[in-house]
Amino acid sequence: LVSIGNICRSPIAEAVFRKLVADEKLEHKWRTDSAAVSDWNVGRSPDSRALSCLRNHGIETAHKARQITKEDFQTFDHILCMDESNLRDLNRKSNQVKDCKAKIELLGTYDPQKQLIIEDPYYGNEKDFETVYEQCLRCCKAFLEKYH
Repeated sequence: LVSIGNICRSPIAEAVFRKLVADEKLEHKWRTDSAAVSDWNVGRSPDSRALSCLRNHGIETAHKARQITKEDFQTFDHILCMDESNLRDLNRKSNQVKDCKAKIELLGTYDPQKQLIIEDPYYGNEKDFETVYEQCLRCCKAFLEKYH
């Protein structure tokens, strides 16, 4: 699960997906992580508003931001991102990787409500983080159902 800085959207999506997988007792089938296309926030915890939003839904995360690696493209089956700019960056990076096996697509592709883009809430407020959470929940549920 990839976004530009790995402190707002992608950690929310990662934590949501981990919880869904745990609830379905499918941990042995999935390796879940999130990363950034940029190196801006490497080592940082998620935005406090993202952590607060997750806690409000009974979800904890200890994720630290990291940048996507060449190995990610070679080992993960799916790389899901939040918007078109991420998608472009990931496709460009994947073209430089030999043996890229990951299918790269927008997480919003799986949204039953057809909201393709998950907007960055960084400059928004708590309500914007809640919107991201709801989109991620819908998309991750649909994704898990498809590949379960």
